[in-house]
Amino acid sequence: MVIDKNKVVTLHYKLQEGSAEGNLIEETHGKDPLVFLYGVGQMIPEFERQLEGKKEGDTFSFGIQSSDAYGEHDSQAIVTIPKDSFVVDGELATDLLEVDKVIPMRDGEGNQLLGTVMEVRETEVLMDFNHPMAGVDLYFTGNIESIREATSSELEHGHVHGEGGHQH
Repeated sequence: MVIDKNKVVTLHYKLQEGSAEGNLIEETHGKDPLVFLYGVGQMIPEFERQLEGKKEGDTFSFGIQSSDAYGEHDSQAIVTIPKDSFVVDGELATDLLEVDKVIPMRDGEGNQLLGTVMEVRETEVLMDFNHPMAGVDLYFTGNIESIREATSSELEHGHVHGEGGHQH
């Protein structure tokens, strides 16, 4: 069986910054593998494209440019927010206002965003709404552990169930 749309893929990978010699970002070897439903938009599209057609037991190594991963770093995604926006029940939520803390927030249209606190000033907070991996070129190496047909329930829900997947 080969990796194709609506297949459940189980694999181990090592993710490094830029190249095989780059800083280690994440690794699944010795831990739980990555298990995902191929072709339904759960993964970076270029990651899936690079895996398409691979078979159980195959190894892989490929790079993904930041523009095809989490995007380029956007300076316009760094904004100042009035400090009083962080008042909860009449008190400033100082536990949220720590540098490098990631805070779930909503934009003017109600969309959820994750913002990272960059700096806490006297009357405002400098926040970065870029993805933490924005501007980073990725390099993956790994191996395909298994491939199987997705169940009708997995296809209906759009994700893997059971071991390595979502538990209902």
